[in-house]
Amino acid sequence: MSNPKLEVLTPQNSQLIVIDHQPQMAFGVQSIDRQTLKNNVVGLAKAAKVFNVPTTITTVETESFSGHTYPELLDVFPGHQILERTSMNSWDDQKVRDALKANGRKKVIVAGLWTEVCNTTFALCAMLEGDYEIYMVSDASGGTTKEAHDMAMLRMVQAGVVPVTWQQVLLEWQRDWAHRDTYNDVMKIVTEHSGAYGMGVDYAYTMVHKAPARAQGTHEVLAPVPAR
Repeated sequence: MSNPKLEVLTPQNSQLIVIDHQPQMAFGVQSIDRQTLKNNVVGLAKAAKVFNVPTTITTVETESFSGHTYPELLDVFPGHQILERTSMNSWDDQKVRDALKANGRKKVIVAGLWTEVCNTTFALCAMLEGDYEIYMVSDASGGTTKEAHDMAMLRMVQAGVVPVTWQQVLLEWQRDWAHRDTYNDVMKIVTEHSGAYGMGVDYAYTMVHKAPARAQGTHEVLAPVPAR
């Protein structure tokens, strides 16, 4: 393939890295509503778990400054190893480089704080030194100002980073509603984290398909599989 970035994301060709989603880092974010930011990164993490996408979680200066990873993220990956660093650039840490290499996938999806520092330096170095393709999840990342986030995204895109959103990644991994093994879990993520889209799913589930309100379980809503 002449341009590997033309290949869509799949659960088999991609991995996820979550960089420094910690309280003190989130306190400094001004480019996106912080509760929305948390909602989006947790939704992305749940998607990675559903599709068995290898996930690396990094933190910086947990005890001295930044605090621990959001408990909602830790709940998605209980017992998951957290890679603690001192460097602002995750690429500078050998543990992080080893984890990415061990996962064996060149397409690296990134959700991190802050966009203009930790995300940018990691992305540029990973592409230059590690020959990775970087997919930056804009709405699961945040900068200290909107301009800082936007200019960092622009700089990375100019360098070859692919900008994406968390829901785009979720649906790209799903790809086909006939993939029934992940359908229900994807619908659960959508109803919990996708805002108006999730509300629409709930409406169709109860009003169109006449399921009991607030029912738990199967969400046969968006694209019922046609009879074979």
